Amino acid sequence: MTGIVAAKLQALGIVLPATPAPAGNYIPTVISGNLVFVSGQVPFLDGKIAYQGKLGESVSLADGQAAARLCFVNILAQLSAALGGDLDRVTRIVRLGGFVASAPSFTQHPAVINGASDLAVAVFGDAGRHARAAVGVAALPLDSAVEIDAVVEFS
Repeated sequence: MTGIVAAKLQALGIVLPATPAPAGNYIPTVISGNLVFVSGQVPFLDGKIAYQGKLGESVSLADGQAAARLCFVNILAQLSAALGGDLDRVTRIVRLGGFVASAPSFTQHPAVINGASDLAVAVFGDAGRHARAAVGVAALPLDSAVEIDAVVEFS
């Protein structure tokens, strides 16, 4: 992978991981027209969930933000695979859907998902600004603290 985005990732100290196999009957990405729909990504690191539990209980806000950032790194890896390794083809991060496993009293879901949103803007600049949802849920797969999906425009 070479180019502007690759240089930004290198400057941020980010190495894209290998993409994991789907955990069910779905595919990691779907291209329709000039959009890539990226299936929900959890904070996998070295083949295991790096952040497990619920925000407002066993997971701190800072760890939730780190989990969201890691989810976005995994989104980037899926995008790279879908776009033939050329992340410079991304013209816009259109939307992120953020899911936060949380205690009933936890209300800082947007702050958690900022971990992903901030990285999107750091990598893509204004093209990284996006619409999004930040939703609290009772549980996520593999006891993941966060899961994020994406819709991305490309050329």
